[in-house]
Amino acid sequence: MMELQVDENDLKAAGAELFADGGRQGIRIHGWLIESRRHSILKSSTLQEWEQKLETSHLPEMVFGENTLILKHLSSGTKIHFNAFDALCGWKQEALPPVEVPAAAKWKFRSKPSQQVILDYDYTFTTPYCGSGIIETDNDLIGREISEENRNIHWEDCKEQIDVVALASKEPILFYDEVVLYEDELADNGVSLLTVKVRVMPSSWFLLLRFWLRVDGVLIRLRETRMHCVFGGSTTPIILRESCWRESTFQDLSAKGFPFDSAAYNDPSIISQRLPIIMQRTQKLVISS
Repeated sequence: MMELQVDENDLKAAGAELFADGGRQGIRIHGWLIESRRHSILKSSTLQEWEQKLETSHLPEMVFGENTLILKHLSSGTKIHFNAFDALCGWKQEALPPVEVPAAAKWKFRSKPSQQVILDYDYTFTTPYCGSGIIETDNDLIGREISEENRNIHWEDCKEQIDVVALASKEPILFYDEVVLYEDELADNGVSLLTVKVRVMPSSWFLLLRFWLRVDGVLIRLRETRMHCVFGGSTTPIILRESCWRESTFQDLSAKGFPFDSAAYNDPSIISQRLPIIMQRTQKLVISS
């Protein structure tokens, strides 16, 4: 976890203020409230409730059900947020076929020596999730209920792309956090991890939602969603959202001359360029105040 030292002068110059209380911390800047919440893993009673709601008897080993990242545009009520429950709803709906585990590793999934292992579900918890969004308004102010249709936010496909050059410029970081949503070590057979991290600069905010999967000796899968919003004075805020899914079998990587050893695949940032893209799309959300 990166410890961030923020210069008070940078905050003042950006017209921003940090806040922290309990498990919440965040920043108010240019009409946005951006906050992260981090708690411990779900208790077994809550896990049972989730299992009922999701109609499953399988959940990741570590579900950080109360962890969240929220980005709220105050004047429009537009709220983008990230949470484990919605991500697991996506896993349940996508319902990918289980990744084949080498027979020699199957025993690791047993809870009792005599148990027969039947992996008839996507035990990797792969999700197509790219965030949740809603328009929250104060009904008292409007004096009427807002319809469900108007509460949903509408992303549209676009040609614009996130300006990575601008993001690489040496701007001070005013707020940074990384939040884990769920994690599973696949019975010591690899890793399945869903995280979201955010950084806020004087000119914009940027976030990365990353699902990272490594089934040792079998498959590597990386699904990333990036969002970027430039703070504009009087202009309507626009959020760009880029999703990119990559994956490869260990066999294919090995055939291209990359190592077969799982230890070589610990850091998704370094490995991503080796993995072929299987899906890529860019969308935008125009926020109307």
